[in-house]
Amino acid sequence: MTKLSSCTAAVCLLIVLLTGCTVGPNYKRPQADVPGLYRGLGEEDPTNTDAKSVGDEKWWELFQDEQLQQLIKTALEQNYDVRRAGARILEAQAQLGIARSNQFPTVSAAGTAVNERSPQGKVLRPIETDAVQVGAQLNWEIDFWGKYRRATEAARANLAATEWGQREIKAELVANVASGYFTLRALDLQLEISRHTLASRQDSLRLTQVLANGGATSLLDVRQAEQLVFTAGSEIPTLEREIEQQENFISILLGKNPGPVPRGHALTEQPHAPQIPAGIPSALLERRPDIRQAEQALIAANAEIGVARAQYFPQIGLTASAGFQSSALTSLFTGPAGLWSFGPSVAQPIFTAGRLRSNVRLSEAQQQEALLVYEQAIQGAFRDVSDSLVAYRKTQEFSEQQRQLVASAADATRLSHLRYQGGATSYLEVLTNDTNYFNAQLGLVQGQLNELLAMVQLYRGLGGGWQQ
Repeated sequence: MTKLSSCTAAVCLLIVLLTGCTVGPNYKRPQADVPGLYRGLGEEDPTNTDAKSVGDEKWWELFQDEQLQQLIKTALEQNYDVRRAGARILEAQAQLGIARSNQFPTVSAAGTAVNERSPQGKVLRPIETDAVQVGAQLNWEIDFWGKYRRATEAARANLAATEWGQREIKAELVANVASGYFTLRALDLQLEISRHTLASRQDSLRLTQVLANGGATSLLDVRQAEQLVFTAGSEIPTLEREIEQQENFISILLGKNPGPVPRGHALTEQPHAPQIPAGIPSALLERRPDIRQAEQALIAANAEIGVARAQYFPQIGLTASAGFQSSALTSLFTGPAGLWSFGPSVAQPIFTAGRLRSNVRLSEAQQQEALLVYEQAIQGAFRDVSDSLVAYRKTQEFSEQQRQLVASAADATRLSHLRYQGGATSYLEVLTNDTNYFNAQLGLVQGQLNELLAMVQLYRGLGGGWQQ
């Protein structure tokens, strides 16, 4: 065979090796049990057939408070969980590079220079020799069965899962900052109500004391007026403690030491629509970061089955080396100093005591577990949306009833004060109605807060918050 024919045969063999098969199952997205509509939508809600979803909106489009926007922006830049997720992405990128490099040959170069002298004997004279050698070596395990291609597929899916994991952390962070901020504004409003109530009750106590000193009322009325003052006063330190602790919580989310948090709009001025579009349930599979992360983990586990199955087949390697060797550096690259070697190798596992079979079973079991995690993530996502939808609708109904209760309690308090000043009733009636009014005001604030928190959770459940 001529030299040209040998090269042609080698090239053809290389092409056949490079276009070898890839063992293992190809990924196919599992069928998901997706409901036609979200549970929790009201029958009169026109958004139950609308393809638009609030989950597609950017977080700065949903949250209009400029101060809240700045807090979220700072958190996304400085939060430690987000930064750690970024480091994990860099790790996954490096792992992908390592896995991908196994598909290609490795080439190394080396050079040696040896000066050797044999000892003098009784018969032989000492011999001194010089040898200089330079060369390159190529080692390549041919990926005929697709082991390294499957490993690269798994590493690429792990990288995608890590990226979606970071988006999941960002979405959760946006929701936590917004919820924490709304809770802080609710505490501020409750503190304002408590201080206003305390001032009003202190005025009423002074008036009652004047009447008692003049003999127009009894000491019992004074004691009952004092109860109202002390009740309102006891709320203030409790709320101040909760406010400072809430500020500390938000500061940690921002990646800062505990400290004060700037405020923007009041709780009652935070915009939110009466009805929030939920969109088509099937779109949730593409929008929720945790679902996408679980699917990428499933893709990686599926590819690992191919890696395990490829261990059954022969490992085909190719080794080649070339270089020059001479006793003198001046003649290293001239004359008959060249040397080379080339040869393939094949290694076939014969007896492994069941290790290969167990490895395949392990990868298949891990793939089944990843599939269950994926399906569970889908069910959990639909539950989150349904819970948030019903919570948002019902908290709106609660807030409306609470507003009516506050109006009624305020009027009852006004009438009881007039009746008491006119001598038509005792101060016990004032005590009861004033307490009811105070509790109703605090309850309305809690209802308004719950409405905003339900909006945040609905936005989070629909997969919003990670879009940048």
